[in-house]
Amino acid sequence: MIALDPGEFLFLFEKDMTVELQKLRHDLYFVHAAVLQCGRKAFMLVGESGSGKSTTTWALLHHGYGYWSDELAPVDLQTLEIYPDPHALCLKGVPPAAYPPPKSTLYTSRSLHIPTVTLPSVVGHAPAPVVAIFFVHYWPETLTPIVQPMSKATAVARLLANALNPLAHAADGLDGAITLGTSVASFDLTAADLTATCALVNATLQGLIETAADRTLLGTP
Repeated sequence: MIALDPGEFLFLFEKDMTVELQKLRHDLYFVHAAVLQCGRKAFMLVGESGSGKSTTTWALLHHGYGYWSDELAPVDLQTLEIYPDPHALCLKGVPPAAYPPPKSTLYTSRSLHIPTVTLPSVVGHAPAPVVAIFFVHYWPETLTPIVQPMSKATAVARLLANALNPLAHAADGLDGAITLGTSVASFDLTAADLTATCALVNATLQGLIETAADRTLLGTP
């Protein structure tokens, strides 16, 4: 395939690179998701192209979260750890004024690419256990973001729909989706005003971490 311009070339190159990475690590379960660091853990923003996960990721990086990936979540189903894939963060449009792109941003015909060296956060280089999964869709016209707990069955179905290499795993990827969807807390996130969305995500994550700490102190599973 011949690219018509540099933007299309970069898109096709990154697509091919992702496919080759999956071939090299077929033992990992790849989900179409952004990944961020929260303390010693990680969380996922899962969504189809255009769902707003990269824009939401860009905003969250300004609020103390580390950067693991904005497109790819390689999960070890045995340990429930996510491996980082920290290439340039890719936005499909200019973000809101509260979170402007840096001067080093590469503008192409298809997207904006923000180099990892200019991100306002740490960049991950080691796997981290996943603590939460947010299935995100962005509605900029809405002022108030919403987060709702998701049932395990719904989470499994949504994970399978966003799996990138399901055929490399047992039961065509269903077993992997079940393992991940039943082991990790999942939420439906309607992202709106990005500052308010970041505050809501932060409150949700802190609630999970505090609950886990209480269970550890009480000796309960």
